[in-house]
Amino acid sequence: MDTPSNGYDAIVIGGGHNGLVAASYLAKKGARAVVLEARHKTGGAADTMSPWPEAPEFKVTTLSYVMSLMPDTILRDLDLVRHGYEAIPTGPYFVPFPDGRYVIQHDDPRRNHEEFAKFSTRDADAMERWEAWIGGLADVLGPLLMTTPPRLGSHRVGDLYEQLKTAWRFRGLDVQGIADVTRLMTMSIVDILDRFFESDQVKTVMALNGLIGTWAGPHEPGTGYVMAHHSIGDIGNGQVGAWATPKGGMGAVAAALESSARSFGAEIRTEAPVERIVVSGGRVRGVLLASGEELVAPVVVAATHPQITFLRQLDASELPQAFVEDIRRWKSRSGTVKINLALDRAPVFTAKPDQADLTGGFELAHSIEYLERAFEEARGGRAATAPFSDGVMPTYADPTLAPEGKHIVSLFTQWCPSEWADAPDHAELEAYADRVIEGYDELAPGFADSVLHRQVLGPHEMQEGWGLVGGNIFHGELSAEQLFHMRPAPGYADYRTPIDGLYQCSSATHAGGGVTGIPAYNCVREIVQDRERAARRIRFRR
Repeated sequence: MDTPSNGYDAIVIGGGHNGLVAASYLAKKGARAVVLEARHKTGGAADTMSPWPEAPEFKVTTLSYVMSLMPDTILRDLDLVRHGYEAIPTGPYFVPFPDGRYVIQHDDPRRNHEEFAKFSTRDADAMERWEAWIGGLADVLGPLLMTTPPRLGSHRVGDLYEQLKTAWRFRGLDVQGIADVTRLMTMSIVDILDRFFESDQVKTVMALNGLIGTWAGPHEPGTGYVMAHHSIGDIGNGQVGAWATPKGGMGAVAAALESSARSFGAEIRTEAPVERIVVSGGRVRGVLLASGEELVAPVVVAATHPQITFLRQLDASELPQAFVEDIRRWKSRSGTVKINLALDRAPVFTAKPDQADLTGGFELAHSIEYLERAFEEARGGRAATAPFSDGVMPTYADPTLAPEGKHIVSLFTQWCPSEWADAPDHAELEAYADRVIEGYDELAPGFADSVLHRQVLGPHEMQEGWGLVGGNIFHGELSAEQLFHMRPAPGYADYRTPIDGLYQCSSATHAGGGVTGIPAYNCVREIVQDRERAARRIRFRR
């Protein structure tokens, strides 16, 4: 890339994990790149902080809290282990029920069979068929994550070629395989589970991955894909659906990414909010910072929510009207409340007092009806009276996050009204958090008394503090009409935008959702291809 005398080869807006991955790859390929982050530090939702001034020795994983979908390719290319990245595989998944029974999901099929057989022998026997079904879908969908979506419907020769390439990827699917993918994309997680299992307890355990971070209850169409999205990645050990706890919390992941970017020569600037993306003649020219400083570059990469990029940092007159309407209608609803707790002791659950490893998840999810009722209350405008919570205790694997003998608990809970993103109700938010803690206290008596400090972050706090519009952790719902070639707008799912030289790689683009880096990886590939094509055209003109 040619470097302008007064600027950069590439400007990356947003220093979240995707922005850092994009800057690393751009710099590694020789570009003079700069990352512009509005907050005082990089990482975005991949954040570790000490939220209690009176107890700075407690460190919480503020928003995102586990690793899963970042591929080996990125870990190796960016040499993240050398830069401090260390992830410890999470423990078993523990789901206690009020009647004293429980399910523990292991990585061992034999042990899982024993667990599910406590509720249904038929369901235990069905697990092998379920795992084979998920594995088959992972074989199809997994490679698509690293693929740029084609412009479906376009008649341009190049676009038709890309459409054929995508179709060719499905050549191995028979009639049943196509039916399975269709069901996954259109059915609710409960309807899918009904095809395999009979026990409500088993279905409750298996449904949870379809609900994490989702504005949808278990009976909502499309939650089947959300389950698959959380189940088709790995943490570098080759095991599909595996999860890991990063040492140092999720902020350590951001620190490793920032260190990698700097090692390749990228510049990182914090407290540098972008006011405007500068465009002239349909082409990007650079950015204007809130400070009044202007930076120039032929390539700008937006790693921010599309409604920030296209509706706030650009004028609608600079974009096609249909595109603007698609972005305005982009759905980013959320009913998520993140609760971080400092405990003076580990919780002890009545159902299994000796269950010490709670890194894999300890759930507040009594039944399918329980989950559905929690969502329906929020959809009706009232915070759930009995919320769902996905909890983890990272200090079991990483005791550096708390003083000796003390613990950090991270509770990813749902649902509060999505309207709270713009019209928060702080009193009701705190009351909701009380109910989450009371719910765990019912299962682990003494849990409430063990809480030393708490941090409660609702959709409004996530939106205003981290740029997560609507409080949505995926920068946009993972619903069927917002996936693949529709993410974030039809015709622009290939990481390009209507502005020449302006690209997008936020979690609102394809393969986004989770700390993956895949959108940035795919985006840089497209940037490089465009620059190579431009260079060839110049040579040909000569």
